[in-house]
Amino acid sequence: MSLDHPLCLVTGASGYIGGRLVPELLAAGHSVRCLARTPEKLAGRPWIDQVETARADVNDPGLLAEAMRGVEVAYYLVHSIGGKDFVATDRHAARMFAEQARAAGVRRIVYLGGLTPRDIPEDELSPHLRSRAEVGRLLLDSGVPTAVLRAAVVIGSGSASFEMLRQLTERLPAMVTPRWVRTRVQPIAVRDVLRLLVACASLPPDVNRTFDIGGPDVVTYEHMMRCYAQQAGLRRRRIVPVPVLTPRLSGLWVGLVTPIPGRLARPLAESLRYEVVVREHDIERYAPDPPGGPLGFETALHLALRASREAEENVPEDGASPSDPLSADPDWAGGSYYADRRERLVAASQEAVWKAVAAIGGEHGMYSAPLAWAARGWIDLLLGGPGVRGGRRGPGPLNVGDRLDFWRVEEIARPRLLRLRAEMRLPGRAWLELAVDPAPGDRALYRQRAVFRPRGLSGHLYWWAVSPFHAVVFRGMVRNIAATAETQERAARAAAGRPGGAEPTADAA
Repeated sequence: MSLDHPLCLVTGASGYIGGRLVPELLAAGHSVRCLARTPEKLAGRPWIDQVETARADVNDPGLLAEAMRGVEVAYYLVHSIGGKDFVATDRHAARMFAEQARAAGVRRIVYLGGLTPRDIPEDELSPHLRSRAEVGRLLLDSGVPTAVLRAAVVIGSGSASFEMLRQLTERLPAMVTPRWVRTRVQPIAVRDVLRLLVACASLPPDVNRTFDIGGPDVVTYEHMMRCYAQQAGLRRRRIVPVPVLTPRLSGLWVGLVTPIPGRLARPLAESLRYEVVVREHDIERYAPDPPGGPLGFETALHLALRASREAEENVPEDGASPSDPLSADPDWAGGSYYADRRERLVAASQEAVWKAVAAIGGEHGMYSAPLAWAARGWIDLLLGGPGVRGGRRGPGPLNVGDRLDFWRVEEIARPRLLRLRAEMRLPGRAWLELAVDPAPGDRALYRQRAVFRPRGLSGHLYWWAVSPFHAVVFRGMVRNIAATAETQERAARAAAGRPGGAEPTADAA
């Protein structure tokens, strides 16, 4: 294996940094082996056919030794966070990884850790930062040349620290905050983190040390929140720091007002009380800054939000983060969306169910609660929206761009999918998706999904306010579309002198 293009082992390849590092290493000409406890999580990645995969756990010496065979550069990108014993878990895993790397003859370890504050002893740090520092020290003492990159807040859609910034800013137009919102930090764009991680594969063999990495701007969390609101098109946020919110209480507060799990929110919030600013920029000796230097905070923020802005125009896929290209990112990453999902096995053919679906908006209306839909239309009209004007062009086939009251046909894939986009006045964007798949026994599976992508706190409040009505409206749609298809199927069978179909089954929310 060439020293210029070594075989790189990437642990945590299904995680935030690891999943983005793999294609960067491949683009640089390296061979890559991905280590994952569940390699199936890597399925569907565009680079999966270009890498080796190894099923292993960093706590299993046998599997880890096999995964490290032939490896020259090993990236350690796994962390435990939250829970009672995460510090001990990280310590044990780092020791195991270091021992197996030394035994396998790995020539370099690269670790992405956390930037720690100046002038504060390690034993006085939060458990989160203390654990990151300890892992870095264990790897540096492994006997394998190690590069420990220490970063503060990583700016990129999907990063836990960035998602906490996103969720707090989007959900709270005015907030009483902990004092740490005015603590100085030095954020770094995720693309600069990846650039430096790739460069570490080619470090000279005598380099065994930590490197502080950060962008050119030193800012406060309050400043980042205000910039986020401005770039996201939100109203100016009112922020009032108070001293009574201790680190522990502020962690509970973050877990309460955002979808980020409390076990993750608490240690992150506890660590934000420290000023974390880079003390040196020695990494530039080995990885020179790109033209124009590392990305500034506002540029990095713009790039992180670009995916969100583009995603706002598209209905999120089931099982995918709505604003981020990597489906393996946590479901709280990339912004929020809500969905009402229902399905029913229908005693009619796919063609019959599709015929009922494609008749929506005509004499059948929306197939449920006509008074509720009419009231919603009049309310929309009063708010300056299209209301119920427009109806349907006629009894002919639907086409993309057709209007159905305050809905617009966004996509048709006959006889499988009809997607409608809401044009009513909403604090967010909404879609209604009606899908039909064939099922055994000359039946069809009807699937219905109402999706809402909220904008700001008003969007979340809107969804929670109307959710109780969904049980009536959307369940009625499922029931009546199925009943219409079954009635028409029985009539067609009777006219043709054929026996009827199977009995219909109940729908499931």
